[in-house]
Amino acid sequence: MDLQLTDDQRLLRDSVREFAERELRPHVRAWDEAQHFPTDLLPKLADLGLMGIQFPEAVGGSGMSAVDYCICIEELARVDPAIALSVAAHNGLAAAHLHMFGTPAQQARWLGPLARGEVLGAWGLTEPGAGSDAASMRTAARRDGDQWVIDGAKTFITHGNIAGVYVVMAVTDRARGTRGISAFVMPAGTRGLRAGRKEDKLGMRASETSEVILEDCRVPAEALLGEEGQGFVNTLQVLDAGRIGIAALSVGLAQGAWEAARAHALRREQFGRPIATFQGIRWKLADLATTIEAARLLTYRAAALKDEGVRTTRESSMAKLYASEVAVRAAEECVQIHGGYGFVKDYPAEKYFRDVKLLTIGEGTSEVQRLVIARHLLA
Repeated sequence: MDLQLTDDQRLLRDSVREFAERELRPHVRAWDEAQHFPTDLLPKLADLGLMGIQFPEAVGGSGMSAVDYCICIEELARVDPAIALSVAAHNGLAAAHLHMFGTPAQQARWLGPLARGEVLGAWGLTEPGAGSDAASMRTAARRDGDQWVIDGAKTFITHGNIAGVYVVMAVTDRARGTRGISAFVMPAGTRGLRAGRKEDKLGMRASETSEVILEDCRVPAEALLGEEGQGFVNTLQVLDAGRIGIAALSVGLAQGAWEAARAHALRREQFGRPIATFQGIRWKLADLATTIEAARLLTYRAAALKDEGVRTTRESSMAKLYASEVAVRAAEECVQIHGGYGFVKDYPAEKYFRDVKLLTIGEGTSEVQRLVIARHLLA
């Protein structure tokens, strides 16, 4: 088993890192305070191939591997987890759903603009009464001649207020339970589709989140994405891959927090010497570095298996669970090592601390990951 990055992957890592340092770091605090995704960043991300990382070059994507995808998301998250979250949600949810289950015509129409970074994608699954229990979905679609009519509401939707393309799940046959949920793709501006309230969030504030409202929303028959009744099954497959992205984001955030803690420990002096010389601080840094590396290996293993065409439900959940909880610990220790300075916005520690908690909640909570893992272990 080769655990080393290839020369091309090291070049990719260095390129994305240099981009993040140049284009993201100077603006992290301003974007966070504005609670707005910087849309002028889209062409720059697209020029580096980051808006269509794993999609075919034929549709405008970069044709990279799942491991390459982890490298890209990790390096963005090391500097600004919120921007990394938007890139991961764009690539790993709406665009991925189209790539995995869209017809050639749907991919030509919708995936190309997404992969080229011309528009952002939004993926509508979660509802006010249907979070982890997605089978309780209330949004419904009924056939009316050559159209589908969709009514309902989605919540906590990344890019819900600024997306150009939406993929939305809705019940098409309630009697069939989860086998009666279907997916639909539609552009912004579709009659009956609108953004609701924008969320005022604890962290990840530069990645915009809002409600999506569908009221007598009419879409043509060809808006059905995948087979009718297979939307929920397809959603689980999309999430398998998406959780690898969240794991990579967690590793990147943890790495950024560790580097900030290390730099502060080397710079901050107490009792006449840097606090990095104290055993209590040194052991914190050593323990964190070890767990971050373990999380990285779990994440890259899941990605490598995906590249081999293996179903990675268990491995993705393990990587997402462990990496997100390691990231929480890293962010917490980063604040602790900074002391009082970790509690103020002049230092990066407090933003890592605010951003990190979403990672144990989004795309399946830690509790859901444990259920998934246990189901596979005990089947």
